[in-house]
Amino acid sequence: MATTAQPMNSLPSGPRVFKTLPDAFIIPELVFGGLVWILVASTNVYMDNPQGWVMFVSVFCFVFTFLWLLLFIIGMNQNSSMWATLDVAYHALAAFFYLSASVALAYVTSVLGQVNLGDETLFKYYQEDIAAVVFSYIATLLYTVHAVMSARRWKSS
Repeated sequence: MATTAQPMNSLPSGPRVFKTLPDAFIIPELVFGGLVWILVASTNVYMDNPQGWVMFVSVFCFVFTFLWLLLFIIGMNQNSSMWATLDVAYHALAAFFYLSASVALAYVTSVLGQVNLGDETLFKYYQEDIAAVVFSYIATLLYTVHAVMSARRWKSS
């Protein structure tokens, strides 16, 4: 069972990262972000700019969230009081990025849905894009909740 947010001087490290909120959200953020990355990468790109942005966001957030998790596990966050501030800033930025990517991906998917879906290949891409939109909004929600809970932890210290 995950515990509630902790004061800044007791940011979790080691295995406690997986047992405290909001840090327990890191694994679901990685899972859903990775799913968005895989699903968008597996479709045919019809509109370069929006889907390119979605790919950038999903890869950027996946890599940086994984690095963030590693830094917390090895205890780097215990050296300075700036880590709580960085936690809020990173997750708020990631939430904003994912929200913009989710909207762009939903737009691309709606445009693809208006194309003739009689073609089996186009319909497959359409279904993958729908799944990517859903997972992208879930990732947005996870990053937003993480940012809000990190802000509460930061303000309580």
